[in-house]
Amino acid sequence: MANERVPPGSQTSLREANRARIVTAVQQRGSITQVELAALTGLSAATISNIVKELTHAGVLSTTPTSRSGRRAQLVTLARNLGVIAGVHFGERSMRVALGDVTQRVLAEQRLPLPPEHRADSGLDRAALLVEEMVDSLGATLGEVLAIGVGVPAPVDVRTGRVSGVGILRGWDDVDVPDVLGRRLGVPVQVDNDANLGALAETRLGAARGRRHVAYVRSSYGVGLGLVLDGRVLHGRAGAAGELGHVVVDEGGEPCRCGNSGCLEGVVGSTAVVRRLGDRHHLALRDLVVRAREGDAACTAVVADVGHRLGTAMAVVCTLVDPEVVVVGGELAQAGEIFLGPLRRAVVERAVETTAGPVEVVASALGDQAEVRGALALAVDAAQVAAPATAGAR
Repeated sequence: MANERVPPGSQTSLREANRARIVTAVQQRGSITQVELAALTGLSAATISNIVKELTHAGVLSTTPTSRSGRRAQLVTLARNLGVIAGVHFGERSMRVALGDVTQRVLAEQRLPLPPEHRADSGLDRAALLVEEMVDSLGATLGEVLAIGVGVPAPVDVRTGRVSGVGILRGWDDVDVPDVLGRRLGVPVQVDNDANLGALAETRLGAARGRRHVAYVRSSYGVGLGLVLDGRVLHGRAGAAGELGHVVVDEGGEPCRCGNSGCLEGVVGSTAVVRRLGDRHHLALRDLVVRAREGDAACTAVVADVGHRLGTAMAVVCTLVDPEVVVVGGELAQAGEIFLGPLRRAVVERAVETTAGPVEVVASALGDQAEVRGALALAVDAAQVAAPATAGAR
């Protein structure tokens, strides 16, 4: 049945298309009520109810009673027996790996420190070993892993899976991540820039849920920007869209790893930020944030100034792409309003005014998990849990 060709435009093909729309919506949201499904897909409540019942019986979906706004509802998720997915986020100084089910429920998570300028060969080898160990700890096998999503802090050509930025992540230039990791584990691998994955996660699961035009900026050791426009992540020609950290803002500034001089990252990146503290330049970024929150005047002033400078850059982004919301993640966002306040004011004051009002600026809802949750979402998409094929095979 699953292999039969269906004439385009037939009732059967329409029903299969509706099944696929429903499963895709559940995949992306993790869990969603039938009423929300109807609103999201545009299908009638009766159609939603019938298809959900059919796919629940087929073992594709699962339903549980819940309550929303004081009313009873049916919460729909993907069946939990469909396999395991993995997400890997390579940060500048650490690697985070998460395992989940196809509802994007996190089953296990680990974080490992990485040396500065870690190379692809050793990093991917560590990732493969960690995925194997974590899968084994769940009592599962690699054969049950449907797909792996990977985020790296550099431009990625998503058509090929190769790191496309030159010099931005040393030791990773032109590395074919899906080939290296996929051959090692025997699992399909998808890769994207980590800020893009942060934007994807916040749009599907976090502070920008339900929005179609989103800018996600990550301020940590470097600066990353992910853009979701009309519900789709913007990649550009070779994956370099959103490289805000490597926009030149100071013609006489310090040389940058990208090959230019005076890039934004050299002004608001961690090295430049802690250097402003003078004899306390040895502080780690997280220590700077903690001391700012505790009221240290010098640390507070530095964090606020970085917020203002990043906000000035984000005002340009807002003028260019007109997002509904700017979501701010990364370690500096943990300073709260000390950082977000100046950033928000700069966006309001410098971005072009429209009748829609100022662009909303909010903190990440997923915090330091945003990028790895985005990697899990990428893996879910790659797994392509197809309702028609699954239902037809039963």
